[in-house]
Amino acid sequence: MARIKGGLNAKKKHNRVLKLAKGYRGARSNQYRVAKQSVMRALTSSYAGRKERKRQFRQLWIARINAASRLNGLSYSKFMYGLKLAGVDMNRKMLAELVVNDAEGFKTLAELAKSKIA
Repeated sequence: MARIKGGLNAKKKHNRVLKLAKGYRGARSNQYRVAKQSVMRALTSSYAGRKERKRQFRQLWIARINAASRLNGLSYSKFMYGLKLAGVDMNRKMLAELVVNDAEGFKTLAELAKSKIA
């Protein structure tokens, strides 16, 4: 059986990694060995970053709801508890949207939550 040289496949693999490393500074964008390490780290960080973004948005929504509910005389936890008792099933993203775009609508929700707690 004839021997097959692997140069073409190795070149393809190297080019794939170097293409991902385009824009990196210094040897990270030119040398395969260094570029491979940087790309692996970058891909790991981007995966973790996508998970982190979801946490950060939830944190932001809760902060907005808390600030608005305190303006209406409730803490965040009491507000959410009141909504649960009232049977209002809205997620935090939509509640935060209400805070930003429809303050009067949020105020009515706050009043509803207050009445259910008391």
